[in-house]
Amino acid sequence: MQQNADQTQCLPLLPLRDVVVYPQMVIPLFVGREKSIQALEAAMEADKRVLLVAQREASQDDPDNADLYAMGTVADIMQLLKLPDGTVKVLIEGSFRADVIDIEENEVGYTQAHLIPRESEPLTSREQEALVRVLLNQFEQYVKLSNNLQYEAMIAAVRVDDPSKLADTVASHLALKISEKQELLETISTTDRLERAYAFMESEIGILQVE
Repeated sequence: MQQNADQTQCLPLLPLRDVVVYPQMVIPLFVGREKSIQALEAAMEADKRVLLVAQREASQDDPDNADLYAMGTVADIMQLLKLPDGTVKVLIEGSFRADVIDIEENEVGYTQAHLIPRESEPLTSREQEALVRVLLNQFEQYVKLSNNLQYEAMIAAVRVDDPSKLADTVASHLALKISEKQELLETISTTDRLERAYAFMESEIGILQVE
């Protein structure tokens, strides 16, 4: 997708500690920061969309531009539940990648982000067949060795027919550092993302086999 000013959007911002959300990924989040709760409430009153961006340092309570990565994921709010202790549990589904242009606190008090959507660069059919087959074989081995993954994760991956979505699905299950997960999020080329996911799995499988 070509970037231009016409595509710029403005959405409530939800900074994330210790998690990177990918497109198509469904995940529950527990939110306690007042600004983040206000951002969720604003999203619920509008189109139920927020921008999720991982923090560089989880300890930062009030992150600004410099504390956040430059790419995040626009997500749809599927369910929101206010808990007795004042925190909020929200179920979200990632929709698409987005470049963060800037963030600002609005007059209501929550933080909003100006963003430009990004689409993955597609594969050729020949690349697609070979890379997808190799990645799925590697992921099956990874699932078998990992104590944290159920075989349902493998079944879910097999059912994904889009290579870009497959790369994101696999990435969401890998036990990686936040910086490594962010690296996969920022990899726009589907070919490169499949290859990097494969390389990360190869390294993890080596560690698991030793253990």
